[in-house]
Parts: sequence; C-alpha cells; structure tokens
Amino acid sequence: MSKNQPTPKWLTIVGIGEDGLAGLGDEAKRLIAEAEIVFGGKRHLALVTSLAKGEQRPWPVPFDAGMADVLALAGRRVCVLASGDPFFHGVGATLARKVEPQEMHVIPAPSAISLAAARLGWALQDIEMVSLHGRPLDLIRPLLQPNARILALTSDADAPAAIARLLTELDFGASRLTVLEALGGPNEKQRSARADAFDLGDINPLNVLALELESTPEARILPLTIGRADHLFEHDGQITKHDIRAITLAALAPRRGELLWDIGAGSGSIGIEWMLAHLSMRAIAIEADPARAARIERNAAHCGVPGLVVVEGKAPKALAGLATPDAIFIGGGGSVSGVLNAAIKALRSGGRLVANAVTLEMETLLLAQHTKRGGDLTRIAISRASPVGSMQAWRPAMPVTQWSWVKP
Repeated sequence: MSKNQPTPKWLTIVGIGEDGLAGLGDEAKRLIAEAEIVFGGKRHLALVTSLAKGEQRPWPVPFDAGMADVLALAGRRVCVLASGDPFFHGVGATLARKVEPQEMHVIPAPSAISLAAARLGWALQDIEMVSLHGRPLDLIRPLLQPNARILALTSDADAPAAIARLLTELDFGASRLTVLEALGGPNEKQRSARADAFDLGDINPLNVLALELESTPEARILPLTIGRADHLFEHDGQITKHDIRAITLAALAPRRGELLWDIGAGSGSIGIEWMLAHLSMRAIAIEADPARAARIERNAAHCGVPGLVVVEGKAPKALAGLATPDAIFIGGGGSVSGVLNAAIKALRSGGRLVANAVTLEMETLLLAQHTKRGGDLTRIAISRASPVGSMQAWRPAMPVTQWSWVKP
C-alpha cells in the first residue's frame, strides 16, 4: 500500500448499553449491519440480533485476552461489541494493544461509571473510581479515606455485600452504600443501605456500587504518604521501621510503572509502599523464610496491593529468572555471599539500588561498594523519647548505614 493511502478501518468497536439498539446512533447501527463477523458476549449479541446480518460469534470461554480470533480476520469487516465505553476497563483497550488506532473505528457509549455519576449527581473529577470486575476486592482498601466517595465496578451480585462486610470490619460501618443495577436499561434500579446493616438481596449481577464513606477513630486508614505506621503491617520484628522506610523509599524514588526487587523482604513493607505510590507500580518480594513469605502476602492483601509477587527462596539463587528490575532494595541478607553483586548485575542501566546496613559486616560491604562505584552513603541515626524513671530521655535506635547508587 502506498504511504499516501489511508489505512483501511477494518475493525469497528461499538459500545452498547443495557438499552440495546435504542441507545445506538445511525452510524453504529449501519456498521453492525454491514459487518461480516460480529463478536461480543452472548448478552450483547442478543441485543443486536435483529440488526446484525453477518456471522455472530460469542466470546470463547475462557476469554482469549490475546484476541486471536479477531486478529485472524484482519482486513475483513469485523465488529466487536463492548459494554459502555470500550476504553474504560474494556475490550477496546485490549484490542488497541494489537491493532493500530487508524485501523479501528470506535463508537463508545457512556460507561457504567458515567451513568452512575449522572444518577447520583456526583462530579467524576471529585471521586475515586475502581474496577473490581474479576479482581480482588482488596484493591478498594487504599481508597478508604474519611468522607471519600467511590464508584466501584463489581463482578457479580455478591460483591456489594462482601464490600459491606469489609467496610464494617475496618470500622467504616456507618458508610452509605448505593447499588445501581442494570444502568441504562428497562430494569434499572437504585437502592441504598448502611454498610453495617446491609440487607439488600436479589441484586442484578450488572451493578455499580457507590460508597459514601464514614469512619470511626478506630478505622483502618492507609495514609497517603510514605512511611506508614508500623502497626499497619503484621511482622515479627523484621520490618524496616516507618521513619527509615520513608527515607529509603525517597532514595528509591519510585516512578510510574517501575518494577522493584525487595531482597530479604521481611514484612514486605518496602514493596507494599512502593506499590501504593501508584496503581502502575510492580514489586517482587524475595524472602527465604516461609512464615515471613506468607505474612508478606497477607500484608499485601490487607494494604490493597494483592498484586505484589512473593518469591520464597534465598538470594542470590532465588533471583535467577526474575524480570529485570528498575530498582532494588536490599534490607535483609545483603551480607550473604554473592547477593550484592547479583543485584548489581541484574539491575538495568539507569536503575537505582538502595541497601541498608545495621551490622558491621553489611556496612563493610557497602563502604567497599561506595569506594568502588560511588553513589551516596548516608548514616541515619534516630533517637526516641522514652521513660527513665519518672522522667524522659532519648534512647537511640541502632544506626542505619544506607548506600544508594544509580547504575551507569
């Protein structure tokens, strides 16, 4: 094809709501009618069956995230039906990773979130939004802030009650929950209840849950800053304390979409706070002790980052085959032979490495690396006031030597 000729748009993606054909414009109807093959869920295909003239293909079970069946038809007139806005947690975003934008004709409909906001009179820019569709409910935990408003896409009829139980458990029981069902269709319904008195039944699986949060002073709230309180993490004493953790994360300098290795992860607090910095962040916690590895997984779920990957094993052997990191933290086991060198070798060019030492043996290694490679060497000494008889005095914590370095 000549460079001056436009790329033909062989793929049409049409967003469709619960109102079916009634909510579609003339262009969307024409493209569905002209398509040789129409893909969609069984529910979507049933909504357009009177209009579609081409072959109708329901999505395979299990769903093929690679979209092989669609891509195999490139060049033919193909239409894909999607719920609401195809680019809001939808199939449009999946296809866009495989098909160039100039090959697609996309006609979106309002998303369920947009419809919910319109029904409630909520400004989208002032609220939190989260998709829990096929994803762990724990993802809502970081959003649980006093007086916040949240719109959550759910997976099924059971999710609203499960979220109500979670809120009650975390001392957000006074929160108001509104279930908006089958938005945009003839069976649309809206009902509300308090979280700690949630008794709504016969909920349509197609629902959006609106949360207006009310908390008690005892509520489990994850602060928005790094260096979160130690009591938010289950641990056996092997934890980077909150003030040292704040300094350490500042040195690691998280950037959007990056991957962290947390070697000798202990409670997992560094990797967890790394992931809390942004939804795109990824982390792998490497921990040799099985009990601690299991504890890290619990901490990750309870802090709303269930996607943290836990690798149970001893470094450096456990590092083999892991995805290349953008940053590495060494908090435990760094003095074990080969760990520091293996980490340095694995780190990508331009990546950051931060290592903390409290023992003389680990400090000696860091001093040698600083002499050899440069970087920043910092001594962190913190004292806390504590009782001495009837008075108060400073008790120093063990000093931490921190080496931070950027790989050339």
